[in-house]
Amino acid sequence: MNIWLVMFLGGLITFGMRFSFIYLFGRFHIPETLRRALHYVPPAVLSAIIFPEILIHDGKLALTLGNDRLLAGLVAVLVAQWTKNTLLTILAGMAALLVLQFVVR
Repeated sequence: MNIWLVMFLGGLITFGMRFSFIYLFGRFHIPETLRRALHYVPPAVLSAIIFPEILIHDGKLALTLGNDRLLAGLVAVLVAQWTKNTLLTILAGMAALLVLQFVVR
């Protein structure tokens, strides 16, 4: 029973935080400078999550051809540049990583 209570309260808190931002943005005037700055938050957060996973292997910077994640990331970048399609980019990167980890090595 405790796990269900924790899940319910966690969902309620998450919903409340997200709803409050939506509600507050509609009520208050947000300066244009802040609005432009907030536009860059999602790419910055995504980069902070992805780049360490791709570039750091065993606690060290791995910029070699032996880094499967780096090679798969490069494949994903090329597919993104060529297709401009997020789903194809994700699928190509995952497929490249799968092939590099389990077929090539």
